[in-house]
Amino acid sequence: MPRKTLATKDPTAVERANLLNMAKLSIKGLIESALSFGRTLDSDYPPLQQFFVVMEHCLKHGLKVRKSFLSYNKTIWGPLELVEKLYPEAEEIGASVRDLPGLKTPLGRARAWLRLALMQKKMADYLRCLIIQRDLLSEFYEYHALMMEEEGAVIVGLLVGLNVIDANLCVKGEDLDSQVGVIDFSMYLKNEEDIGNKERNVQIAAILDQKNYVEELNRQLNTTVSSLHSRVESLEKSNTKLIEELAIAKNNIIKLQEENHQLRSENKLILMKTQQHLEVTKVDVETELQTYKHSRQGLDEMYNEARRQLRDESQLRQDVENELAVQVSMKHEIELAMKLLEKDIHEKQDTLIGLRQQLEEVKAINIEMYQKLQGSEDGLKEKNEIIARLEEKTHKITAAMRQLEQSDNDLLTQTRTIAMSLVKCASSDTQDQYKLVKDISF
Repeated sequence: MPRKTLATKDPTAVERANLLNMAKLSIKGLIESALSFGRTLDSDYPPLQQFFVVMEHCLKHGLKVRKSFLSYNKTIWGPLELVEKLYPEAEEIGASVRDLPGLKTPLGRARAWLRLALMQKKMADYLRCLIIQRDLLSEFYEYHALMMEEEGAVIVGLLVGLNVIDANLCVKGEDLDSQVGVIDFSMYLKNEEDIGNKERNVQIAAILDQKNYVEELNRQLNTTVSSLHSRVESLEKSNTKLIEELAIAKNNIIKLQEENHQLRSENKLILMKTQQHLEVTKVDVETELQTYKHSRQGLDEMYNEARRQLRDESQLRQDVENELAVQVSMKHEIELAMKLLEKDIHEKQDTLIGLRQQLEEVKAINIEMYQKLQGSEDGLKEKNEIIARLEEKTHKITAAMRQLEQSDNDLLTQTRTIAMSLVKCASSDTQDQYKLVKDISF
């Protein structure tokens, strides 16, 4: 028979699958036990402790070993600390972890960070923004790590269900640096007896819940009845008060009717007196109107005169204001001319100061040139003496050269005459003449 070859699985993939399954069991068990527990969870709750252990193993999977100065460091605090840069709301939790006393190791700070994130119900949000940035996670994790693969996204999705849990964890006094994170698999392994005990416990819990519900319902009914009795008594008291107030209101209505009748009679009297007063006033007004018509003519003349005077005064005031404006403009021009004159004076003073400085510099240069001139005149006298000596020597050399040239010319003429005499003579003794010419040439 042919052998069947079993395909070997990737160990890292198996590790990721195991951690994912453990995370599923831990999160599911924590949610179910917390809902059945019915109260706020604390640090001593075993399923919650196991959840943090499983999360710690998930975050440690594939973590790179970072070299420090003295040793090798492998901790999950680095990627968790990176959340602050990606999620601004996480800055508060990071600052709280750093301010906690007693935390000496990065692992202790990471454990405190997980507990605070669970209490804030933001663990899923924090880790979601972390796994999205895989280029940043690659600095802390290997390429096959759980946080770099799909299993990390699945675990983050499962963490959303923890938002239904209320936890109150005391992080400040807990020793998080030296805790040993070991997964207790006995919490997730179940046998038939455990299943039967669990069913019985569920039934007992259901009966107790029903009993508590009935007692709570009875207590609420008793409180409702007592409140109804108190309301009936208050309604009876308010009814008696309303009856008394109604009788008082009827008496007040009778009094108001009498006052109304009295006011109407008084109103009629006032109306008659008012009409009489109006007639008298009307006569007075007519007489005053006649008087006003007679006096209005004089008032119109006075008004015209006052208006003419006002027009003249207005024209005079306008002339004065124009003159004042001219004076003000002239004053501004004078002030501007004074400022320009002062500026010109300052510039001329600065120029005068500069010319004086230049004059001083020219004087100093002239003195220096005079001193140099005196020194150069002394040197010139010495050089003239040397030149006179050289000229004298030159004249002597020239005379000597002339004498030498004269002697050369004389010698040349003598040589020519001797040569001519040698050519003309047909001497037999040629050898003696040759010697003679040679001696003469020397």
